[in-house]
Amino acid sequence: MPEYVLAFIIAAGVTLLLTPGVIFLAARTGAMDAPDARKVHKKPVARIGGIGIYAAFMTAMLAVMSISDLTPEVSFEIWGLLASGTLIVLLGIIDDYKNLPAKVKLVGQIAAACVLTIVFDVRIDFITDPFGDYLFLEYLAIPVTVFWIVGLTNTVNLIDGLDGLAAGVAVIASITIFLVALQQNILLVAVLTAALAGAAFGFLYYNFNPARIFMGDSGSMFLGFMLAGISIIGAVKCAATIALIVPILALGLPILDTTFAIVRRYRGGVPIFKPDRGHLHHRLLDLGFTQRQAVLLMYVISAMLGLSAVTLTEVSSQIAVLIVGVVIIAVLFGAKKLGIFHMNEPPRSAQQH
Repeated sequence: MPEYVLAFIIAAGVTLLLTPGVIFLAARTGAMDAPDARKVHKKPVARIGGIGIYAAFMTAMLAVMSISDLTPEVSFEIWGLLASGTLIVLLGIIDDYKNLPAKVKLVGQIAAACVLTIVFDVRIDFITDPFGDYLFLEYLAIPVTVFWIVGLTNTVNLIDGLDGLAAGVAVIASITIFLVALQQNILLVAVLTAALAGAAFGFLYYNFNPARIFMGDSGSMFLGFMLAGISIIGAVKCAATIALIVPILALGLPILDTTFAIVRRYRGGVPIFKPDRGHLHHRLLDLGFTQRQAVLLMYVISAMLGLSAVTLTEVSSQIAVLIVGVVIIAVLFGAKKLGIFHMNEPPRSAQQH
């Protein structure tokens, strides 16, 4: 059995087995997400599901490592991901219980990213342009890597607004990077993404609408952080331009939703970190979609973006640029139609009812 298949099975199985216990723990310790005007659920729901996702990923990776003949360099990279991922989960758990200020969470995210980047030397030292020329980042390597990690960590965190949304998008993104890793013969990345996909997939059994548990910041930040870290390892192993474009497209939905939120809040004169009801999933609910319908539609969008990412590895640089351009134009057109750039402005079709 390939190691990546084993990693997926173990991670999914552990999440399925552990999550009921996490739900019980949340109820006993007060880690419950209460409904409010911005949220769509109507009763308190457990919100520390990230503990199960984290435990499943760790178990899968430790099991695979125990039977694999790894080089010291590969082992060091994996331990770096596990250690820094542990820090981000601890930060998320504290936030799930105490609701930390946004600036405090940001400092914690930067600290965890620095551990991976500086202590374990997992960083983006160079990128390549579409013509294959190298651009060495030199003294910018650490800040660029930290920005990348913190940015992706927050994009997954911010899209966690409907039952099963963040977990499903993470599964699709993980599978996308997994497929590209197999194409590029980067087996380490394939195993890591398989374990991550398995952990999130198993969690979906309890998290899909109607959710019995939310992943909380402990889960959403962990998934975003790990996808960011894994993609950096992929970029190190493969000098192709595609190495970093693939995760950007694979996580295109949360990345774009976060970007639109920043633009919207800036134009509306409100703090960038202030929550609002302008995210894509809110707009779809305003249009009359049910939670399940909205989530499934966003799964389809994520899958199409993922398919675009996989396609990029099989075409010329010119065709790849064309694909990315078409995707950007389509996304901007759709966002404008939905009124995502404006604060609290419902979509035009909703205004007509």
